[in-house]
Amino acid sequence: MRTKIYVGGLPYSTTEPQLTELFTPHGKVESVRVITDKYTGQSRGFGFVEMATAEEAKRAIAALNGTALEGRTLTVNEARPPEARHGGSHSDRGGRKGRW
Repeated sequence: MRTKIYVGGLPYSTTEPQLTELFTPHGKVESVRVITDKYTGQSRGFGFVEMATAEEAKRAIAALNGTALEGRTLTVNEARPPEARHGGSHSDRGGRKGRW
């Protein structure tokens, strides 16, 4: 079963092939995604790596969490599911009764 890993603290210059290379010694990398700003295309400093098995993911997390990459300390842990977003309603505006 695939396991998704969150990788934070990435240098802004990190590419997906570089991230793949970093994780490959710890197991089979199924997919890699560096998150970028949708307007500028600049890296946001984090990404996700999907490992083939939970065991390989745990091994990668143990080996890479807290290590340095180009002078930045990496935060590596199992990814959590995204939180539900609230959208479209302005009803929680603190009692302003529809005024902006």
